Amino acid sequence: MKDLSIKKLYYSISEVSKITEVEQYVLRYWETEFEELSPQKNRAGNRIYTNKDIQLILKIKTLLRDKKYTIEGAKKVLGNFEPEIMNIAQEIKVEQIKNTHTFIENKKEKQNSPKKDLEEVKEVLEYILSKL
Repeated sequence: MKDLSIKKLYYSISEVSKITEVEQYVLRYWETEFEELSPQKNRAGNRIYTNKDIQLILKIKTLLRDKKYTIEGAKKVLGNFEPEIMNIAQEIKVEQIKNTHTFIENKKEKQNSPKKDLEEVKEVLEYILSKL
């Protein structure tokens, strides 16, 4: 199986076939059996698969070939399937919340800084006045 570390937005059926080690005709058949697997098509009518589709294909492959599920059994299991992308999205949300919290804390600190700025200006003005 090919490493998915270099991610693209969309993959062709031939690329997905190589990545997942599943024949192209099997991928087309699975589309008819598993409603969750429905890749988009480009203007030319070619299938374009996302990373989510690839994860789903790998899950289907594991259920059917490794765990020996029937297609009907695999359909039931897939009813609860959440690709890792969902988990990644949740992690991103948590990170965004942390960043927002940090931003708010920095804003609070900066609200106190005008007073400090004025004190610095006062010191500079007093220095200038003393030189006159």
